[in-house]
Amino acid sequence: MRAVRDRCVWTQQIDHRALVPYLVEESAELIDAVEDGSRDELREELGDLLWQVLFHAEIASRDETAPFDIDDVARGLTDKMVRRHPHVFGDAIATTPEEVLVHWNAAKAAEKSARTSVLDGVSERMPSLALAQKLLSKAAQAGVPAPGTSNQEIPVDTEGETTGLGGAARSQRDEATSEAELGDALLALVATARANGWDAERALRERLRRMERDIRAAEGAAEGAAEG
Repeated sequence: MRAVRDRCVWTQQIDHRALVPYLVEESAELIDAVEDGSRDELREELGDLLWQVLFHAEIASRDETAPFDIDDVARGLTDKMVRRHPHVFGDAIATTPEEVLVHWNAAKAAEKSARTSVLDGVSERMPSLALAQKLLSKAAQAGVPAPGTSNQEIPVDTEGETTGLGGAARSQRDEATSEAELGDALLALVATARANGWDAERALRERLRRMERDIRAAEGAAEGAAEG
């Protein structure tokens, strides 16, 4: 990476902001490889995403006021994982995933003690469905009702999970008569996904992949008919 930064005239002109579109693209390609690709594709896309990390770290290492390099990044990550796994690296005990989550959340809360809102640290650049699912979790932690529910209907645990929202989602979806109401209906559907432990963003991605296959199959059939 250092050699590329030193010797490639294109790379020399790139800064953190200019790399963002490539980071988004490589992350999306890795998701495709995980959900619908081969082992070779997964290995390749992991490498491409790792290159983005190395690229950012190399740019940061040359900053005049606050430099850091890939070793600093790795060291910070190691320290964080040790803090958040006291049941692995310390004397704490966790025999269930729920207990692991308690330790994780406690360590994270201590690290982020300066935050004043459950929304601090939530990126608005997340895909809309994923952001909706995240905000529903934060809303439950803050006692804010999900669409079509009351506060009493939102039991909160360490993840802010909710239940009993399927009927509300169906009702709002069926009755939407404007774009604003459609937004409410979509949010209610995401709440249904959370209540069932589903990933709304992944559900739509996988459904769209099926649609893409149907389109390609239809195109193939039309081409075959034309040749016949």
